[in-house]
Amino acid sequence: MSIVTVVGNPRAGSRTYGAAVAATNAIAERVGGEPFDASGPAVVDLSALAPVLLDPGQHAALEVALELVAEASITVFASPTYKATYTGLLKSFVDRFPPNALAGRIALPVLVMGDPRHALAVETHFRPLLVELGARVPTPGLALLESELPGADAIARWADLVSPQIVTREGALR
Repeated sequence: MSIVTVVGNPRAGSRTYGAAVAATNAIAERVGGEPFDASGPAVVDLSALAPVLLDPGQHAALEVALELVAEASITVFASPTYKATYTGLLKSFVDRFPPNALAGRIALPVLVMGDPRHALAVETHFRPLLVELGARVPTPGLALLESELPGADAIARWADLVSPQIVTREGALR
């Protein structure tokens, strides 16, 4: 089972990046995937791809990232909250996928927010984006307050809630 993380923060080394890796590792521990370190190939950091995301041409690094996500069993999509939803950087990346590109795959939305008033954005805005791509999106998505970071307790509670929706006792994706 392959697990990939997509980080939609325009700043490299962001708190969103750290929270996304922690969330991915928490899921991996619970569903039998391999935890990874932040330097591994299983993280797509969109801050590095920002210069080519709006260029209609093909770019090797972007094509590799798209393929990595399309082939993953589980993808954690993480973004800071911008204007009460995910970043335009993340949206530009997912817009590169054809319809139903994530059919049969699990997608887990993670939003890092500065204000608790944005907590519903993970379900009302982020989830529909991933469902539109055909992904199965277990509930609830993870909404983390910046003040909760690094968020180990909140991430663990979330992973405990969603992991049963991902894997059966036999270890197969549902």
